[in-house]
Amino acid sequence: MKQAMTPEEIKAQKPYLDWSLSEREYNYIAEELLGRLPNYTETGLYSAMWSEHCSYKKSKPVLRLFPNKNARVLQGPGEGAGVVDIDDGQAVVFKAESHNHPSTVEPYQGAATGVGGILRDIFSMGARPIASLDSLHFGELDNPTMKMKVQDTVKGIGDYGNCMGIPTIAGETTFDPCYSGNLLVNAMSVGLMDQKHLQKGTANGIGNAVMYVGAKTGRDGIHGATFASADFSDENATQRSAVQVGDPFMEKLLMEACLELIEQHADWLVGIQDMGAAGIVSSSAEMASEGQAGMELNLDLVPQREPNMSAYEIMLSESQERMLLCVVKGHEADVQAIFKNYDLEAVVIGRITAGHDYVLYHDGQEVCHIPVSTLTDDVLEEASEEREPARLKAAKQAPAWVPGIKDAGATLRQLLAQSTIADKSVFFEQYDSMVRTSTVVGPGSDAGVLRVRGTRKGLAMTTDGNGRFVYLDPEIGGKMALTEAAANLIATGAEPLAITDCLNYGDPTDPEIFWELHHSVMGMAEACRVFDTPVISGNVSLYNENNGQAIHPTPMVGMVGLIKNLDRVIPMAAQHAGDAVYLLGQTGDDFAGSELQKLLTGDIAGALADFDLQATRDNFHRLLAEMQAGHVASAHDLAEGGLGVGLAEILFKTELGVNLTLALTKDQFFAETAGRMIVTVPVEHTAAFEAALGTAVTKVGEVTNGHWLQVRLADGQVNENVQVLQTIWEEAIPCQLKSKD
Repeated sequence: MKQAMTPEEIKAQKPYLDWSLSEREYNYIAEELLGRLPNYTETGLYSAMWSEHCSYKKSKPVLRLFPNKNARVLQGPGEGAGVVDIDDGQAVVFKAESHNHPSTVEPYQGAATGVGGILRDIFSMGARPIASLDSLHFGELDNPTMKMKVQDTVKGIGDYGNCMGIPTIAGETTFDPCYSGNLLVNAMSVGLMDQKHLQKGTANGIGNAVMYVGAKTGRDGIHGATFASADFSDENATQRSAVQVGDPFMEKLLMEACLELIEQHADWLVGIQDMGAAGIVSSSAEMASEGQAGMELNLDLVPQREPNMSAYEIMLSESQERMLLCVVKGHEADVQAIFKNYDLEAVVIGRITAGHDYVLYHDGQEVCHIPVSTLTDDVLEEASEEREPARLKAAKQAPAWVPGIKDAGATLRQLLAQSTIADKSVFFEQYDSMVRTSTVVGPGSDAGVLRVRGTRKGLAMTTDGNGRFVYLDPEIGGKMALTEAAANLIATGAEPLAITDCLNYGDPTDPEIFWELHHSVMGMAEACRVFDTPVISGNVSLYNENNGQAIHPTPMVGMVGLIKNLDRVIPMAAQHAGDAVYLLGQTGDDFAGSELQKLLTGDIAGALADFDLQATRDNFHRLLAEMQAGHVASAHDLAEGGLGVGLAEILFKTELGVNLTLALTKDQFFAETAGRMIVTVPVEHTAAFEAALGTAVTKVGEVTNGHWLQVRLADGQVNENVQVLQTIWEEAIPCQLKSKD
């Protein structure tokens, strides 16, 4: 077969520079690893596998800061998803992935295939997906293009998840100008399995079959991994060839076939892996490397939906709904029979060989012959220069911003209309959150909760990412992101288990951006150790920029927790008139990066105050013990908009109010100090609650029958009709979407 360019032409013309492979890397591959010039197909494979998206060559040194083990972790980073013991021989499996560049270019398909890809990671481990979550960050809803992108993204998520029959039960959606040119679309999936069904992405055993199952291969998504490993600009804003096209009905069939094989015939299976980023090359090379095996593939046997595809195109296509299996020799027909029952392709495209060579044939000719390790293990890690951003040095010297609020009630009404705070029902009502009928708490609460059928257990889950705080102080912001996720789970009565993440940043070759990445991971890792929530899976998404303008550094934390008794699930809304209202934690003058600052100044600025992680963790766990004892009626963590917004939120969709007295100023009423919650407690349990929490809580008033938010502050008061507040909150985003502006 004639290659597109000869090895000599590749060396001279350097097309690999457009595929995110540097000249230094190309020369190292040719001179040190191969001792010859790679051909066109081989160069393409290296470009994809050595991309940041696949190899983490820049971020690996930083990722090593994360803890990834504790007593419950069964599988940490390195497989399709992380696995955590939840007792009784069961495990929860979860992972998050970013699909930022594809969603910016083609919001509907980018978001849909982001959901599809993360679901395959879950069932490739042997788990049935039971829930989806998302973390979405958009530009402001002030122009038709962004409104279209928001609506198409949400529709893509909803359509794919709804067709798969998997509930979307939690997530977050924020709006900021920094995301206007580069959306963040992070998808998370959670699965449940019996531990005995755990699978891994490995291939070994000479003569065992390499089987391709699922949809046919097309030209969509070629070089998607390298597309995600380069700066975004107007030049590639229409690069739809790098965006995959999804088919959720095909994925549903593929999931059922794979789970049938895993659960009923695991002895036929050596390993299984999703064809995700970099398609066939990543799944096959990683499986061979994991199994320390060689592999030969005949690309003429790969099911194709387009004619005349080259070896390069076949190997790098990221067509969706495909999996790669390593099957014990002699059971090929058995596996094919299972997939045939689901009208799916199941084709032997290669074999495991002795040694450690990766060999490809196409049109009857050898088109690749390289050591497997050169694709997976020999990637050159790239040391990165880092420098503290100048804005952070200046912020530490500048006087702290003081809001100077005159009318706290009016400010509360304005905050409730802010897009990031306002009701997101218009979005999540497009998601089926009740399918499979295991949902206990759906979207709109601090965390989603599912029952584990056949037990009294529940699983709580959340996603959190706050780029505003990480932008102002990466290390403190990183700790806040982790603390916010833990608070969301604790508020439902769950014990946090572990996290997955999506680390969304700009161009890491910029020393200031790499500094943001490094220091935010330092903060997150410290919080992971304090909360004993190791990182068991995740991804890094760099180069999130548009025309040289980076997003705010936005690490997303996806956290899962265990509720041992579903009778102790704690609601967010206030429950009974007469219950005592407590504030957990102390409130400071924390206005830098707040929604209040953004509302009043149109920007964020200033230095963040650090906080005591250990004390916060201790407070949370003492609260959790009181929840498990049945002493708590409701709980809600305080985040965007501070105490003012948090109090309004616990009263929405109830007939209740609160009457409170606070030793706080009007400004502090909206401060966003980390590690706080508003908790309501039945009167008969207040003595035990106060004895257990001590000075960590302050009794501030009681729940009332009147539908009014009444608060006496140190320098003023708030007296607002809750129904009026709720109407403002509910109508804000629908009004913005309908506006002609």
